[in-house]
Amino acid sequence: MRYINKTLVCGALSMLALMGTTSCGDDFLKEDAGHKVTDALLEDETGALKMAAGLYGNIRWHFGYEWAYGITLYGCDEFTNGADLTAEPWNTYDNRLNALDCTPALGAANKNCPAVSALWDEMYYGISTANLVIDKAVNVQNEDSRNKALGEAYFLRGYNYYRLFCQYGGVVLQTEPANGVVRKFYDRATEDETLAQIISDLENAYQMLPKDKWRGNGTWTKYTAAHFLAKALLYRQSERCASWAGKYDKNADLTRAIALCDEVIAACPLAPDYWDLYAKWTGVDCKNEGLSEILMAAEHNEDSSTQGRFGNRTYNYFDPQFSNFSGGWVQRGQYIGGMDFQRCRPTEYAYSVFDNVNDARMWKTFKTVYGLNHANKTTEAVVAENGIKAEQMPGIGDEGIIFILNKKDDHRFDGEPYGTFGRGGVPHSFVNPLTGKWVPNAFPTFMGGKYVLFNYGVSGNTATSNVFCGINKTADGSRTGEKGDAHRDVIMARSGETYLVKAECQVRQGDYAGAINTINILRARGQWKNGEDRSYYTDGSMAFLKSDGGDKDNSTAAAQAVKKNKDFTGKVLTNTEAYYASMTHKNTYYLSTGIAETTEASDLQIKSYTQLPAEDEAILKEIGATSDYDRMLNFVFNERTRELLGEWNRWDELARTGLLVKRAKAFNPEAAPNVQDRHMYRPIPQKFIDTLQNEDGTNLSDAAKKAWQNPGY
Repeated sequence: MRYINKTLVCGALSMLALMGTTSCGDDFLKEDAGHKVTDALLEDETGALKMAAGLYGNIRWHFGYEWAYGITLYGCDEFTNGADLTAEPWNTYDNRLNALDCTPALGAANKNCPAVSALWDEMYYGISTANLVIDKAVNVQNEDSRNKALGEAYFLRGYNYYRLFCQYGGVVLQTEPANGVVRKFYDRATEDETLAQIISDLENAYQMLPKDKWRGNGTWTKYTAAHFLAKALLYRQSERCASWAGKYDKNADLTRAIALCDEVIAACPLAPDYWDLYAKWTGVDCKNEGLSEILMAAEHNEDSSTQGRFGNRTYNYFDPQFSNFSGGWVQRGQYIGGMDFQRCRPTEYAYSVFDNVNDARMWKTFKTVYGLNHANKTTEAVVAENGIKAEQMPGIGDEGIIFILNKKDDHRFDGEPYGTFGRGGVPHSFVNPLTGKWVPNAFPTFMGGKYVLFNYGVSGNTATSNVFCGINKTADGSRTGEKGDAHRDVIMARSGETYLVKAECQVRQGDYAGAINTINILRARGQWKNGEDRSYYTDGSMAFLKSDGGDKDNSTAAAQAVKKNKDFTGKVLTNTEAYYASMTHKNTYYLSTGIAETTEASDLQIKSYTQLPAEDEAILKEIGATSDYDRMLNFVFNERTRELLGEWNRWDELARTGLLVKRAKAFNPEAAPNVQDRHMYRPIPQKFIDTLQNEDGTNLSDAAKKAWQNPGY
């Protein structure tokens, strides 16, 4: 069992590279590898707490590379692939998604395709370290320190097993340190046994962890454990466990989960404004990283010793490929908070599920405007090529790319009365009626009652379009290199999701009115507030400059832009000038909705579960949800999209409820042809199975290996 043994034997020692101090501070994940691992150290108060601090390093793995989105967001209803096909098998469910790690030799587009074995290996790596802490820290004399160290170890072990369970089902349960013993014989636990272990570990963490963030931002607390314990109890009463969970009292599990949710909700209130969670990120360790709503985050910072292999790469995955399709009018650089790797392209569903007039979350999530930051052609050339007037020519800082997030029944753009739409490399004549300026790249979402946004990609293939409106939740203006690691924390759990866990429990108890009341609290935050400017936009790019809301100026701010951005006189812009040109702080709200300007509050409140919003009714009709239960369960998942779009858990949640296949078929054209019930589980990594032996040391037979594998692989 080479791969698990590698982690069980060596994991604890390797983790020392991320050992943290035990002092309270805004960021405790700092390198401190000057001590040695001995049993005596782990039984010492200071040593045990340092070892427990090192556990936090394991969760950073989730966001260090392509698996961040491949195993969590692809193949679902919210996102599909763009033109880059690095992780395509995870989205299309074709025959390349099997028990073997997909390499170029096996059909991968490149060597970065997420390996099937990646999560398996890394979660056991963390489990091995947690086992070591649990085994030794029980001997720490100080009760407070002992409970803190043990609580963190139990939490990580429970969390890692939860991630394994969500993806693979029953797995190997290893709860003792390896102590240098190499084993190749293991039994695979049942799903029941695996989830029971998860619940036990999270219960221990819940009982032992303090309520306060004693290490500083990022500390796992009693409420972090409560949130995941509630999710685990809900999981046991979900559709994927229906064949064996009948022996557990459904009402008892759900009632306990609701009580845990209520405890979290009371202690960890929502941020006042949805902006605060993601868009108003002002720099490394900024105050919004300490919001009470945040229950768990993978910490990152500027310290080079805590970057490296698993630095924060998430800013790469959500922007369209603007540097390719924009015709040169919009150049990329670190002054733009995201890179245009165009991995996660929102589906038609992801746009349609929002009330684009009343739901502020849509406009605080989607980046609809990129400012023109490079004068690619002269006015004379643009006028001649696109049939516009000279006075309609845009300047630096005007709209370079716009996405119009309109509705299917919006016919204002039918017949293209404001000129033809298109990307920068193709002649088109669209002039924004609200600005009177030609826009080098202008794209509606719907026209003529049809979804058209995916028609504008460079390839001409709607299945690999590089034109889409991306989301801003990972934008980071603190990067000092265009492709350098991001420095912002990645939120992994927040009490906004806790409301949705509670609401689903209520749905499963038949309390539909209660579920609506719970969700209405989230929707109240998502409404426009009185006096709010609905046309305003910002995102984490703002960290680039102090003068625009960042905590400090980026160290590259005064340098010339890497892409040699030029104005219409031929002057090369500095990064600061390129930033101000790119960050317009405007969205396309009024162009997209067609409503008159207003600063009045909006209303997202739902009066009854029998009268759901029009957006939801259209979706429910599309998937054939007719019973009260099916309607309400799917409504909760629609609300999960509106609240949690892109927040790294969609595949797990859809697989848990048995909604994966139906919703992927309905809303993800690239997944629809291949997705089937077997895909609610991932294949057990073949390279792990091939290392197993029988208890007597003989190799497994082919039949025994097949018995280890999930059905259909």
